[in-house]
This record gives sequence, structure tokens and C-alpha cells, in this order.
Amino acid sequence: MLRHGTLRTTTWSPGRRRALAGASAAVVCLGTALGACAGSGGGGGYVAVGGAGRPGPVDASPTGSVTMVPLDGPKGGGTTPPDTVGPPSGTTGSGPGPAQADGSPVASSTPDPPSPTGTTTGAGASPGAGDGRTTPAPAPPDPTPAPTAPPAPAALSWGEPVTADGDQRWCQKVTVDFRNSGGTAVRSGSVTFGTHVIGALGIDWSTVRTSEALPVPIGAGARTDHTWTVCLDAWRVPLGMHIETRDLSVRWK
Repeated sequence: MLRHGTLRTTTWSPGRRRALAGASAAVVCLGTALGACAGSGGGGGYVAVGGAGRPGPVDASPTGSVTMVPLDGPKGGGTTPPDTVGPPSGTTGSGPGPAQADGSPVASSTPDPPSPTGTTTGAGASPGAGDGRTTPAPAPPDPTPAPTAPPAPAALSWGEPVTADGDQRWCQKVTVDFRNSGGTAVRSGSVTFGTHVIGALGIDWSTVRTSEALPVPIGAGARTDHTWTVCLDAWRVPLGMHIETRDLSVRWK
């Protein structure tokens, strides 16, 4: 202190120096608290850090790990994640669907609506229900049966007569085989034999015809044989002659 033009030096005791340091620290804390209160009014306050009164640029680079905290959005609404774009849950938008941060579309978890022409296979579903189509009822069966073709008529065939000597020279046993290849049975008919009288020198002197009944019925597709004993008048076959049945004809219906 200068008094009366004389320079005077004041010496502080150690106790007073400690009290002065404590007062300076209290002033710094009070200033920090006031700055925080002033910044919390509108959109949040922050206290600038750095050397006060230090001339020149200040190096504010962080010296430790840094955590990025997003700023609060408008009152009453939260922030929208940067990787989702589109209408909120529960609303339907007509614009383009959601996209990722790189522009590619995001797969929707909502299933597509069923096609209007789809077929319902659940319980209670009926053919054609819901798509405007009507399934026609099946056509009733025709009560009139289809006409059947009539069976084919009988078709009788026979083989060559097989002969054997009889008990007398004017008698002979004749066996004939018959076959019906038609579709109807043979109900009646007759067979006519042609018996030749042969002399001792092999000369055919005469032919005598006799008729016998067919062994009916002969069914469709059936095959049968029958043996007859064919006899002529004794006077027609003199001693030294014999008979041979060589020919036959058949009539049936």
C-alpha cells in the first residue's frame, strides 16, 4: 500500500492465505452452479470449459473415451431411429415402404392380404364360395341303360365222318364231331348221311341217304361229338358187298 508517497509491503500470514484460497474456490463453485441453473431454462444449458482469459485458440480436444448423446426432440415426441422410415405402427401409408439406411427396402412383417380369387380350404368352405363362381351340380345318371347288341346267331361246323363196321354187313357206326362258334345255342336240326354200296371189285353201285336228329342243344362256343348206327335194307347189300358212309349234310336252327 502507498501512503504518503512511501511504498509499503503487506505480509500475509499463512492462515490468511489459506482463508483467501478457500474463498476463491467458493466463488468458482458458485459461478458454476449459477451457469448450470441459467442453462436449464429453455433447451438445456451447458457450461463452457477451458482456460478463462487465456488469449489465442483453445484446444478442446477430448482426452478420453467419448459417448455421443442425441439431442432431445420436440416436446411430446421421441426421436425416430435413423434406420427406419415410414408410417408409425398401426397406420397404413400409401407412399413407398420403409427403407434401411443404405436405401434398400425393409421386409415387412405384415402378411399380404389373401387373393380375392383364392380357394378356401378351411372347415365350412364350399366350392366357389367367396369368388363369385358357382360350381354346377353333377348331372344325374341316365335311367335308361344303353342298348346292348343282340347275340350272334349259332354257327355250327362239323368234321369228316369217322366210320366203323357194324354187327351186320348192311350197318355201319358213324361218328361226327360238331362245334358251335356262334353266340346262340343250336336248339334243333338234323344230319343226313350219304351211304354208298360198294361191290366186291370196289365198284360204287349206289348211294342211299338217311337222316338222323342232331344231338341238341349245342351251346354257344360248345363242342361235342355223337355216334349213330346207320343201316340200309339188307337186300340192298348182297353177299360179298359192303357199305361206306362218305357224305353228310347238316341243317340246324
